[in-house]
Amino acid sequence: MCDQDHFEEDLKKYSRRDIGTLAAGVGAAMMLPRAANAAEVQDRDVTITTPDGECDAYFVAPSTGKHAAVLIWPDIFGLRPAFRQMANRLAESGYSVLVVNPFYRTQKAPTAANGASTSISDVRPLAQSLNATTHTTDAKAFVAWLDAQSEVDTTKKIGTTGYCMGGPIVMRTAAAVPDRVGAGGTFHGGGLVTDSPDSPHLLIPQMKAQFLIAIAENDDQRDPEAKNVLKQSFADANLAAEIEVYPAGHGWCPPDTRVHNPEQAEKAWGRMLELFERALG
Repeated sequence: MCDQDHFEEDLKKYSRRDIGTLAAGVGAAMMLPRAANAAEVQDRDVTITTPDGECDAYFVAPSTGKHAAVLIWPDIFGLRPAFRQMANRLAESGYSVLVVNPFYRTQKAPTAANGASTSISDVRPLAQSLNATTHTTDAKAFVAWLDAQSEVDTTKKIGTTGYCMGGPIVMRTAAAVPDRVGAGGTFHGGGLVTDSPDSPHLLIPQMKAQFLIAIAENDDQRDPEAKNVLKQSFADANLAAEIEVYPAGHGWCPPDTRVHNPEQAEKAWGRMLELFERALG
C-alpha cells in the first residue's frame, strides 16, 4: 500500500530490472503485448469538469462503434505513459477507456517527476490530498462524462480498475454509482480494509458489481486478515468476488514499476478481461 516505511526493503526483495531504464516508464510501457485480434483505436487527451475544477485525463476507444466503458484509477505515481499504454491495450480488447489524473486539484500530469521511479516521499503528499469525499465526487463526475461520450454504450455496465491507492477509489466508485458500475478490479490496492468508519470494505453492501481483488503477497503478509474480511463482506452482500494473493510485490502490475512481474501481471490482466466479459457484456 505504498508504505514508505517498507518501500525500500520491498524493492530489494522484488525488484527484477534495472531501475535506471525505468525512470520515465516509456520503454517498459511500450513492451506490453497487444490483444489478440486487437481493434484499431483512437485516443485523445481530454478535460473533465468536476465539482472541484478541471481534470486532465486520457481517453481511448475502438475507432468504430459503441463499447462498454472502463474507468482506470492509476497508482500513486499518477497518469503517465505506462497507464496510457495499459488503456490502449484495454481499448484494443473492445472497451472505451478513461484514465484520469487523480491529483488534478494540485497539478496537471505528469505528477511524478521520474515516473514510477520517483521517491514515495515526493508523491505521498499528493495521495494525502485526496479522501473519501473527493473519491466519491470524482467518481460521479467521471462516470457521467463517460456516459456522454459517443464511443460509450450506455446500455452496458461500466467497469473500473485501480492500482495501489486506486484500489479504495474503485470500491467507492462502485458504491457511488451502483446502477452503472458492474465490475471492479483492484490490483495491489492498499487500505481496502481499515478500522476507520469510512473504510472502503464497509461500502460493499451498497454495490452491485462483481469484483476481482488481486493482493500483493507483501501486503498480505502485513495484513493477512484483510482478505478474509473482504471475502466475508462480499459473501454477506451476495456479490461475486475473486480474491487472491499473488506471489508478487506491491506494484507488480504497471509495466514501468521497479517491481513489475510480467508473469503475474499477465495473469491479473487475463482475470480482469474475463471479469469484464462476464459482467459488462
